Amino acid sequence: MTAGPISLTYRRYALGLLLAVNLLNYIDRQVLFAVFPLIKTDLHLTDTALGFLGSAFMFSYLLFAPLFGWLGDHWSRTRLAAGGLVVWSLATALAGFAPGYRTLLAARATVGVGEASFGTVSPGLIADFFPKERRGQILAWFYVAIPVGSALGYLLGGVLGQHYGWHAAFLLVGVPGLLLAVPLALLRTPPRGGDEVAPHPANPLPGGEGQKASAGYAALLRNRSFVCNTLAMAAMTFAIGGLAQWIPSFLNRVHALDVARGNTLFGATTVLAGILGTLAGGWLGDRWQKKSGQGYLLVSGWGFLIGTPFAVWAILAPGLTACMTAIFIAEFFLFLNTGPLNTVILNVTDPAVRAMAFAVNIFFIHALGDAVSPSILGWLSDQWGLRSALLITPLAMALAGLLCFICGRFVVQDMAQAEG
Repeated sequence: MTAGPISLTYRRYALGLLLAVNLLNYIDRQVLFAVFPLIKTDLHLTDTALGFLGSAFMFSYLLFAPLFGWLGDHWSRTRLAAGGLVVWSLATALAGFAPGYRTLLAARATVGVGEASFGTVSPGLIADFFPKERRGQILAWFYVAIPVGSALGYLLGGVLGQHYGWHAAFLLVGVPGLLLAVPLALLRTPPRGGDEVAPHPANPLPGGEGQKASAGYAALLRNRSFVCNTLAMAAMTFAIGGLAQWIPSFLNRVHALDVARGNTLFGATTVLAGILGTLAGGWLGDRWQKKSGQGYLLVSGWGFLIGTPFAVWAILAPGLTACMTAIFIAEFFLFLNTGPLNTVILNVTDPAVRAMAFAVNIFFIHALGDAVSPSILGWLSDQWGLRSALLITPLAMALAGLLCFICGRFVVQDMAQAEG
């Protein structure tokens, strides 16, 4: 629901509520990977079949994102987000009753539908509550949910799965989301565009609704900064999606950790590195952006390149201590990009089509990233072994860094065009 002037206290409440929902988003997404070893044993699956459980979620996520992106620019964003929360929470809980592989696959695909609704509208909604110069830090706080929610997903999945079985893990993490659906649906929101001038009247999109949507998508694909930034995020998503899905199994197979201990250790490492990296990236991004229009991209690009050799070290290290130390350092530098690259999307697109922009971004980063990397890594693991298969992920990280530097060549001009 749209409101008049909104107090700073209420804006902080809105940020807190959306952050809490995003936490549940990543808990429900990552809990699957925590119980991979248990599902593999119980259902007698190959790594290829196991990897496709993660890919099925992402395929439905990316396929529905464009629809929700269009709806988000034309309908209530809070109701779309609340509806998505209900769908993915119920689907996660129902996975706890799955008797076999096909029903579990269907449940995970449905989780992707619900999360696509929230994922397309929430960044633009957050941005509208706060001034433009604080976006990097505000989005960094919002995206702290990625490492924290992921860590909680690993921790809860590992502990609950170890003691009560993987069915109970899905059931118990799915139910809490239903409690936040009503407050999310009733959230008061500022006008679209926040403190910016919302659609530019001198450049209206021509034609009816269908033509407007087509023109909006075409304009995004002509936006060089948006395209390069999206490709960088796709390469990052390929790497981080593959690592997130397979590292718990890697710790189980290579370092002989049981499900509870492996996921607790990985979850604790992820939450510490992720919080520090995400908040540092938001702060550094805003600071560098004041000095250079390429600031957000420089922070992200250097983060990817510095993190790459540590990712290689994490995979090849013979001992557990060296492995976890390298994972911590690699994750810290990986998470530097979280706030900055999403802020670039906001800064180079018109406020009138931001939900659409995030929908297109979501479609491509997942279609080229973690919709395919879990299955590819699973297939390569069946051929070469899991450790060798994981070595393709640092290459994707390095590619993401190079694409950030290429994007920096266009971003200043495209920001000016979006503002004018």
